[in-house]
Amino acid sequence: MALTLLTDATYHRVPVAPDVHLNVAVAGSGPAVVLLHGFPQTHLMWRHVAVDLAKDHTVICPDLRGYGASDKPAEEDGGTYSKRTMAADVVMAARFFGHDRFALAGHDRGALVALRAGLDHPKTVTHLLALDVLPTLDMWEILRGADAKVAWHLYLMAQSPGIPEPMIEATADSFFASFLDGWVNNPESITAEYRNEYLRASREAVWSIVADYRASAGIDISHDRADRNAGRTLDMPVTVMQQDWGAALGYDAASLWGAWAPALKHMTLNTGHFMAEENPMAVITAMRELMDR
Repeated sequence: MALTLLTDATYHRVPVAPDVHLNVAVAGSGPAVVLLHGFPQTHLMWRHVAVDLAKDHTVICPDLRGYGASDKPAEEDGGTYSKRTMAADVVMAARFFGHDRFALAGHDRGALVALRAGLDHPKTVTHLLALDVLPTLDMWEILRGADAKVAWHLYLMAQSPGIPEPMIEATADSFFASFLDGWVNNPESITAEYRNEYLRASREAVWSIVADYRASAGIDISHDRADRNAGRTLDMPVTVMQQDWGAALGYDAASLWGAWAPALKHMTLNTGHFMAEENPMAVITAMRELMDR
């Protein structure tokens, strides 16, 4: 039996762009909260958080374009998988369910999409929660020297089309498992059935996943730099939850995020990367506190 977000969630194929549909799970009722997954996962990573938020909110959980059961359009240029394009997908998906304004949470890649949605659609995104990521421009600027080897996959997937994809396809399960297993502090938080589902979904989406990462080494940097130069910021309440990567790589994460988000609450967690699964109560509490601001 296929895994689902919640037993009472309904699933929809939502048109968000010409010839592009997202797989979207919806549960609950009330003000909308949109939850965006990270790499190498699908919307299922929000299962613990969604069950709580659905008590008094409409919870909207898409698979991002290129991931899970969502469409995987061919990479025509950098814009196909730019965070700007993916953010527009999310806005269209929420609008499909009648929500022109919503709170937004994102993990990892989904957090980069959420950041772009907040910058591009400030009247739509009311609150923003980002889990364990830095804004794209800042991320590239702090990766220096031998310490940058922790982000080796970013450099691999930034290469020209046709170079990284066959390399990853040749060892797909080992490649994606290295992140699921290496970035988690509590392996029991991702049970075998979910781990296998993440591996299956990623194995079937190598080219689009690489295109997503390639965009973050190109067009996404340009978009972030343009916003920085123009002084654009996230003017909604923002909460960021991260591991203490700054201690290892020598940067002040709260300061970097603060330049983008004047109304920032920054939190450092003693947990692994997959905090919505490893410590869902902390994420739920942070999201509810954020929406009260």
